Amino acid sequence: MLEKINKPEDLKKLNIKEKEQLASEIRNYLIDVVSENGGHLASNLGVVELTIALNSIFDFSKDKIVWDVGHQTYVYKILTGRKEQLKSIRKLNGIAGFPKTNESEYDHFNTGHSSTSISAAMGMAKARDIKKESHYVMAVIGDGALTGGMALEALNHVGSSKTKVLIILNDNEMSISKNIGGINMLLSKLRSRKSYTESNKTWKKVIRKIPIIGKKTVKIIQRTKQSIKQLIIPKMFFEDIGFKYLGPVDGHNIEDLEILLDRAKDLDEPVIIHVLTKKGKGYKYAEENPDRFHAISSFNKEDGMTKSKKAKDYSAVFGENLIKMAEKNSKIVAVTAAMKDGTGLAEFANKYPDRFFDVGIAEQHAITFAAGLAKEGMVPFIPIYSSFYQRAYDQVIHDVAMQNLPVIMCVDRSGIVGADGETHQGIFDMSFFKIVPNLTIVVPKNFDELESMMKFAETLNKPIVIRYPRGGESKQVFNKNEEIILGEPEVLQEGKDVIIIAIGNQVAKAMMVAARLKKIHIEAEVINVRFLKPLNEEKISKLISRIKFVITIEDSTIIGGLGSTIEDIIVKNNLEGIRLKSFAYPDVYVEHGSVEELEKLYKIDEETIYEFIQSTLNKNDNENVDKL
Repeated sequence: MLEKINKPEDLKKLNIKEKEQLASEIRNYLIDVVSENGGHLASNLGVVELTIALNSIFDFSKDKIVWDVGHQTYVYKILTGRKEQLKSIRKLNGIAGFPKTNESEYDHFNTGHSSTSISAAMGMAKARDIKKESHYVMAVIGDGALTGGMALEALNHVGSSKTKVLIILNDNEMSISKNIGGINMLLSKLRSRKSYTESNKTWKKVIRKIPIIGKKTVKIIQRTKQSIKQLIIPKMFFEDIGFKYLGPVDGHNIEDLEILLDRAKDLDEPVIIHVLTKKGKGYKYAEENPDRFHAISSFNKEDGMTKSKKAKDYSAVFGENLIKMAEKNSKIVAVTAAMKDGTGLAEFANKYPDRFFDVGIAEQHAITFAAGLAKEGMVPFIPIYSSFYQRAYDQVIHDVAMQNLPVIMCVDRSGIVGADGETHQGIFDMSFFKIVPNLTIVVPKNFDELESMMKFAETLNKPIVIRYPRGGESKQVFNKNEEIILGEPEVLQEGKDVIIIAIGNQVAKAMMVAARLKKIHIEAEVINVRFLKPLNEEKISKLISRIKFVITIEDSTIIGGLGSTIEDIIVKNNLEGIRLKSFAYPDVYVEHGSVEELEKLYKIDEETIYEFIQSTLNKNDNENVDKL
């Protein structure tokens, strides 16, 4: 069946049995591709039948669909003409792991972060109405994403406006970690409606068979149906705020899905279809471990084990250190926004359940909640991925920094994260944190320095950002790990020809470049700047003035990061004759690909930096650098 599907129109020619066979073949194809490329597997296995049903009932060359987060669109890509291209997914120059409007006419809105779909769909629906068009507009959102405040704001708007928008609630009882909170409790109660509806059909059939009084009895019972219903199901939230609620429906029954979707087409009001799915459906290992198979590297299909052994990473080191610190300090607490496992807090949650708080996909609330904890004397650590800190910028400024509250904001997945692409690259955080008054920003060069910085943050009694990358530390061995002193850089190696100032995981690269330069008799001084803010300007100025040829290396955007900081120091202190070259990512959204491929593509890799320095010094070519 899969060979017959090259465009959505081909799907409409199949009967239910053929579609069921297609679903099985798609699952096998997904497992084949993701086992080789890595990617989001469990979520895609869970929406196979739903995606088939949607493309059977609607025409997405005209109708508009917005997939919340978007990591579950592999099946959609297969059915909309990208079946062969799926083999290149998440690879450099291949198709993206998320919807991309420049990739296909069937992708109507770029997504990558949670809880945005209903807002976008509402905007598209209003535009449709203003233009007096008649196509359908819908959002597919998971129960986890529904915990996000933005999704609830959008529900409130859509319900009160009575705009014709279809919302597919894909309820698999999980986001990445298992869902928590009031919305999850509401959905748990709504899920019971399925068992209620099935039992309702059964007793009707039985009672109708009773001679003479059967039909009359059914009518009497139907009159009290609503009160009986209320014994099992609370008054429904969605209907109260203006939606027509349909479901729950089995998300793996294509026929039932098509019937309900077809019914929704005829309703001229906001509609929510509650679809129950199983994350990882059809692949034993993903069903048993949906969190591990949410986003996974390449693995063996036969046993579900990843092909490469996972080494210790920064997230794990952070979690281990936090437990040690919490043993000695009862005021230390941890806050996560639905990323307990991803940020290394699973063991902390087990050991200190009363000091661990998972607030759901709600980064804004998480930051201000942490601010409240800090105001009352707690020491909150709050690890959030760099790209998700963007969602809580106002709270960082208004609720933490403005009050100078000692919240310890740990920025996980900073810098380039690779295959997840532009929505997840963590290259903006240094720039947007840097301009906020009262913030201290530190970046460790290795695991040991992360531990030192965490201890430094514990006693600083001011808001601080600790920034660290995805994955593990470099194999580079450092001969020193000096005490962390506010604003003080660390001189790792002295030299006279060029000074390389680096931050975080780029310090290892600076050391490797310096080692290669030494072989050709170029002596490089290497500075681990450690602090982006505050920074000892007097010390940096003296170092720069002595050598006058300055290289900066950072895994962030060229605007507002380390390079800009050093340039500001040069200008502010009227340092003359300084040659400066900054290696960072340009003012673009960085696409998907491996970290190594992207560093080479954007010319911040070790080889490029080495060649630039040796070429400049050998030729004394001032045109190769920006002279200030």
